[in-house]
Amino acid sequence: MNIFKKIKESSLGKRRKPSYKKIPEDIRMSIIERACQQVSRGVFFSTIIIIASFLPVFLLTGQEGKLFHPLAYTKTFILAVDAILVLTLAPVLISFFMKGRFLPDSANPVNRILERIYEPVIRACIKRRWVTLGVNIVALAISIPLVMGLGREFMPPLDEGSLLFMPVMMPDVSNSEAKRLLQVQDKIITTVPEVEHVLGKAGRAYTATDNSPISMVETIILLKPKKEWRKGFTKDSIINDLNRKLQIPGVVNGWTQPIINRINMLSTGIRTDVGIKIFGQDLDTIYAFAQQVEKALRGTPGVKDLYVEPISGGKYIDIKVKREEIGRYGLSVNDVNDVVESALGGVKLTTTIEGRQRFSVNARFAQDYRNNIQALKRLQVQTGNYGPIPLEAVADIKITEGPPMINSENAMLRGTVLFNVRERDLAGTVEEAQRKLNAMITKMPKGYYLNWSGNYENLIRGEKTLKMILPIVLVIIFMCMYFAFHSAREAFFSLISIPFALIGGALMIYFWHVNLSVAVAVGFIALFGLAVETGIVMVIYLNDAMQQLIAKKGNSGETITRDDLKEYVIAGAAKRLRPKLMTVSVSLFGLVPILWSTGVGSDVMIPIVLPMIGGVLTSSTHILLVTPLIFLMQKEYELKKHGKIDILEAKH
Repeated sequence: MNIFKKIKESSLGKRRKPSYKKIPEDIRMSIIERACQQVSRGVFFSTIIIIASFLPVFLLTGQEGKLFHPLAYTKTFILAVDAILVLTLAPVLISFFMKGRFLPDSANPVNRILERIYEPVIRACIKRRWVTLGVNIVALAISIPLVMGLGREFMPPLDEGSLLFMPVMMPDVSNSEAKRLLQVQDKIITTVPEVEHVLGKAGRAYTATDNSPISMVETIILLKPKKEWRKGFTKDSIINDLNRKLQIPGVVNGWTQPIINRINMLSTGIRTDVGIKIFGQDLDTIYAFAQQVEKALRGTPGVKDLYVEPISGGKYIDIKVKREEIGRYGLSVNDVNDVVESALGGVKLTTTIEGRQRFSVNARFAQDYRNNIQALKRLQVQTGNYGPIPLEAVADIKITEGPPMINSENAMLRGTVLFNVRERDLAGTVEEAQRKLNAMITKMPKGYYLNWSGNYENLIRGEKTLKMILPIVLVIIFMCMYFAFHSAREAFFSLISIPFALIGGALMIYFWHVNLSVAVAVGFIALFGLAVETGIVMVIYLNDAMQQLIAKKGNSGETITRDDLKEYVIAGAAKRLRPKLMTVSVSLFGLVPILWSTGVGSDVMIPIVLPMIGGVLTSSTHILLVTPLIFLMQKEYELKKHGKIDILEAKH
C-alpha cells in the first residue's frame, strides 16, 4: 500500500482525470526501496511486540499452560517468520510484480469514499479536541469498573455434552443397598426428557487409580442434542430438575462432567470445583471442624452439592483376644488369629494356572457361619486338651466404628469439605465463603489449618503468573516501540492506545455475560499486540506527513503555522486510511465468525475472541480519531516551545 502512495508522490504533473503513469525502472526501484524502508521498521517491531505480548501465555503452567501453549507457539513461529519475510522477501516480490503502469492512490473509488467519510470526522474531532479527549477518558473510566465488577473463574466451563452424577451414600452402606439405590437413581434419571442414555457404577473399577468406596456412585448421563430439549431449558435447568427428583435420604448429590472431573481429581485430588482441605493430627477433631465449616457455608449463594467427606462411619469387626483365657486353654494369639483368618479372610491353598493367567485358590467358612456377630462368636477354636471351644470364650467380638478411608497429604491427616459452584462465578463464591470462615480460622486448635483447593487453586496460580509477568511485558513493549521510533515520547503516546483497547473488550465481555478467566486474559493479551501494531502504523504515516511539511516549508516556527500542522496531520491520517482499515478488517474478518460457532470447544474460544473483537473496534477508533489529535497537540507544543518539530527518520 505504501508503494502506491510513493508512486503518487513521485508522479510529475497533475490531471483532472486519473490516468495511468509509466514510471522509469530506476525511479520505480528507488520508490520501492524508500517505501519499504519507511514501513519495514514499524512492521518488524510491531511483530516483535505481538510476540512479546504472548510471553505471559508461555509462562502459564498446569491445565491453562497445556491448553494455550500450542496457540502461543503457533502464533509466535508464524509471526517470527513473518518478521523475517517483511525485511527480506517482501521487497523482492514487490520489485517483481509491481511493474507496468499505475493509477494514483486517489483514483481508487474505495479510498475516495473512505476519505470523504473520514476527513470531516477527524476535522470535527480536532476542532472539538477537549470534547474528544473527554469522551475517551469517560469511556475508559466507565470500562474499568465494568471489568472490576465482572466475576472471575479459572476457565470457561466446557460443555462436554454429558453429565456425571456423583452421589455419596453413608460409609456403612451394604453392597446390596448400594446396588438397589443405583438402580432406583438410574430409573429416575431416565424420566427426564433430555436424557438419552444412563450408565451407573458403584464402588471401584478394576484399576489401581480408582479408590472409590462402595458408597460412591458414578453415573454418566448422555444428553440428547439441544434441539430436542424442552423450550427454555439449559444445562443448569436439567441439573436442577434432576437434583430435585433425586432427593433420597442418606444420599448427598454431586454434579459435574466426566472429563473435567478426572482432570480435577488428577491435578488437585478434589472431585468437585472447590475443596477445603483441613489438616491436623486427629481424625475426630478434623471431622468436627469440617462439620462446622459445612454449617457455616450452607446457604452461601453459588455453593452447590455441599458435602463433608466422611472420616467416621465405617463399620469394622473388632476381635480382641483375651490373653488370660487363651493361657488357660493352652492357646497362643497366633492360634486364635489363624482361626479368624481361615474363617473370615480365607487361606490360600494353591494356585491354578489357566493359559498365561494364574489364580489363587482360597478356602474360608461358608456365609452362614460368618454373616452375623452371633455366628462369629460360635466359631470353633480347637484346643489340645479341652476340645473345640467357641471363639467368644477366648476373644471379645463386637462391631466398632472407624474411618472408612484415611487420607493424608504432606505427612498430615486430611479431611475435606467439597462443593461445586453453579449460577455464580467461582472467585466471588469462594471469596464470600472465605469471609464467613475467617472468624473460624482463628479458633482452630494449634497444629490444625485449612487450605483451599480445586479450581480455585488453579485460578490463584494463573492470576499470580499473569500479574507477575504483565508489567515486564509492558516494559518490553515500551522498549520495542522506543527502538522503532527512537523517541521515548512517541513510544509513550503509542502505548496509551492499550488502555483504550480495553474499552471495547470490557464492553463485549460485559454484555456477553462472560466472566474473567485465563481464556479472557489470553484474548486481552492478543488484543494488546494488535492495538500497538495499528498505532505504530498510524504514527509512521503521521511522521511521514511531517517530513513532507518540513520538506516544503522548512523546520521553523517562523514558516510553519498551526494550520499547516493541522492540515498535514489530517492528510497523514486520511491519505493512508485504507491500509489502517485493512489491518483492522483482517483481524475482524478472522475473528467474528467464531462468535457464531457452536459445539465442543466454542465455550473456550468465544471468551478469547470477545475482548479482541471489541478491543479492535475501540482501539482502531481511538487510533484513527484520537491518536492524530494527540500527535497534533504534541507537535504544536514542540513548535511553541522549541521553535521546531521533531520528526522520526524511517531509515535503517
